[in-house]
Amino acid sequence: MGTTGVVGVIGAVVVLGALVWLVMTYNRLVALRNQTGASWAQIDVQLKRRHDLIPNLVATVTRYAEHERGTLEAVTAARGAATAGGLDTAARAQAENLLTAKLGGLLAIAEAYPELAASDSFLKLQRELTGTEDKIAYARQFYNSAVQSYNTAQESFPGNLVAGLGGHRRGEFFEAEEGAREAVQVRFR
Repeated sequence: MGTTGVVGVIGAVVVLGALVWLVMTYNRLVALRNQTGASWAQIDVQLKRRHDLIPNLVATVTRYAEHERGTLEAVTAARGAATAGGLDTAARAQAENLLTAKLGGLLAIAEAYPELAASDSFLKLQRELTGTEDKIAYARQFYNSAVQSYNTAQESFPGNLVAGLGGHRRGEFFEAEEGAREAVQVRFR
């Protein structure tokens, strides 16, 4: 085999290696993007569960604390905003953060009504809601980890070359609002 044959084989191996690398990098980005989507779906499942618990919780509190109508209406309005369709990740996160804050106010009402705090149905709903909130927190953490991996793969060299060609966009983190980072103030009457 002559020099041109060796150069041709080396050139073919380099081109083939580059194509294999390109395909592997692209497939990795697709897998990370899909993991991000699946992680968001897990958050959505837990949020749906929370949204389903809220009407029962509001109805239970209403029986004991009728004059707390403002708090109950705020929770109901926040739930409506959180379940509205067509929200992007950032808007959805903001709506869910507002709902979380309003739910905190609703649960604080129980402190002022001993008969409500002792109600079996309220206690059961409160436990279910607490468990769901824990699952939401875990799902958000997992989602943010998936977004971080996806974004890092897109921004790191040489993956950034393939990401630009493949139309990959940065994922959005599920972040707490500024007010959600502060300690919750519970007032007893």
